[in-house]
Amino acid sequence: MYIGRFLIVAPELAAYRVSSRSFPNRRVVEREAALTVAPTADAPETDNPYVSYNCVRTTGESAVVGNGSHVDPITEKLDLGYPARDALAESLLALDYEKDDYDTPRIAGVVGDDGAFVGTVRRDALLVREVDEPTLVATYEKDAPEAFDFEASTAADAAREVYDLEFEHAVCAAGLARAEDGFSLAIENGN
Repeated sequence: MYIGRFLIVAPELAAYRVSSRSFPNRRVVEREAALTVAPTADAPETDNPYVSYNCVRTTGESAVVGNGSHVDPITEKLDLGYPARDALAESLLALDYEKDDYDTPRIAGVVGDDGAFVGTVRRDALLVREVDEPTLVATYEKDAPEAFDFEASTAADAAREVYDLEFEHAVCAAGLARAEDGFSLAIENGN
């Protein structure tokens, strides 16, 4: 089954996977306090604004995961002291779903001191939920948050497990987990 880009959020960790039929030449790269989806060296040129973005950012005692540019304003709102639920809801509502041929939903999650939350904005709804178990939301087919069996306990395990799930067209993945001094991050580029 093809569910597009998706994420899984749990109380202490999260994972994100790029699955793509249209733009498979991408990888996750590490930047300061962020993981970024970026084209590979052999990727064809594109002016598509949805191909490259921060998919993970950390700030203080919170980490944000998502499928697009909304990761940045969610992180900025957390920096300003917004509760995770409000940062998700305001940013998703402001940026709305992607205005592409598929009306692709924006999906995001926050793991932090005030809990774990997952959200999505679709053409027909804005959903933000606090989660106490692993919860999946995807851009297609599974575009409402649902409980999901996920066994990972580290960032590396989360990135590998989400990459290996049997949903079609895996491209790359990222994982994050709470650590003693903040968050640990991991990348899985299918190498």
